[in-house]
Amino acid sequence: MKATIWHNPRCSKSRETLAILEATPGIEVEVVEYLKHPPTRMRLADLYASAGITPRQGMRGGEDAAKALPKDASDDMILDAMVAHPILIERPIVETDHGVRLGRPPEKVREIL
Repeated sequence: MKATIWHNPRCSKSRETLAILEATPGIEVEVVEYLKHPPTRMRLADLYASAGITPRQGMRGGEDAAKALPKDASDDMILDAMVAHPILIERPIVETDHGVRLGRPPEKVREIL
């Protein structure tokens, strides 16, 4: 089975999630460093929909660009901000044939392996 991880190598949770994927037999891992190769707005929206979370739930709220958003920012506004500032994307996001999960905590990815 193939697993795609939207990864930031500087993030400990992302590294822990990648280690889980690499240690799982039968998993072919595709690593996408999303800060270098960010997803499109449509792709990001699809990932969140598949994970059953809102863009707000998938946003790193502590970042300056997130704090600059209005408190009542719509999903569209949040997605636009994430595309403009990929650092706002909470990581890691993992996609397999069995679904999508935000690896917070990293063990959540086991649900889709």
